[in-house]
Amino acid sequence: MDEDYEDRFSDAIRLLLLIATVADELDEAARASAPDGAVAVLRAESRLQKLDFWLRNPDYLADELLNDYDRHGEEILLDLAADILDSDEPEIYAIPMLRYLFGAFEALDRALSVLVAPRLLVISQRRTVNRVLQDDYYLTAKGRAVAAQAVEQFPELRWYTDRAALVKAPAEATGHSALALRRRQYLQRDYAETPLGKIIPSIADQARERLARLRAGLARGDAA
Repeated sequence: MDEDYEDRFSDAIRLLLLIATVADELDEAARASAPDGAVAVLRAESRLQKLDFWLRNPDYLADELLNDYDRHGEEILLDLAADILDSDEPEIYAIPMLRYLFGAFEALDRALSVLVAPRLLVISQRRTVNRVLQDDYYLTAKGRAVAAQAVEQFPELRWYTDRAALVKAPAEATGHSALALRRRQYLQRDYAETPLGKIIPSIADQARERLARLRAGLARGDAA
């Protein structure tokens, strides 16, 4: 098996586990117009790209959890961020992405084709005569079963489903549109200031320093 195929297969597994975790369930009315066998849907490639960025960059995900802690003061958010930042996750699991005009982006067609061929995923396009308006990613019952089986057979993959569940939380709090997610991600200065076409840099060190400051503040508050 060559390296290119291994990379494509690894990307496909990550995307399947992400979509299986974050996709919206189809109700009976939605299933009537959905592809055969579809059980859930994630709408818009740009939204998939934004969610995949957080999964591929645990340091940025942890930073968003700290943002939510600042807003709501829920200590569980601090603990979830600490689970990431107190470990070497940001270094081990990072898969860098390039910044383009609308944010982090990587061509996903080849990885998605690995899922589409056996019908684990069905991609439906909404389009005009001249251009594609939106890609919708339908998870099938077969795709859901394969995702569950993969995690059962290879427990190390559970990291992806666990982190995808964390990705879902700030996404739902922000709103389901790709535009809302893009605006939120651009609030992070290192992300926003990355030159076009360059790799978005790690913020692991900054996030760990921020976590330490928040912990110190919490400790002072407890002491008071």
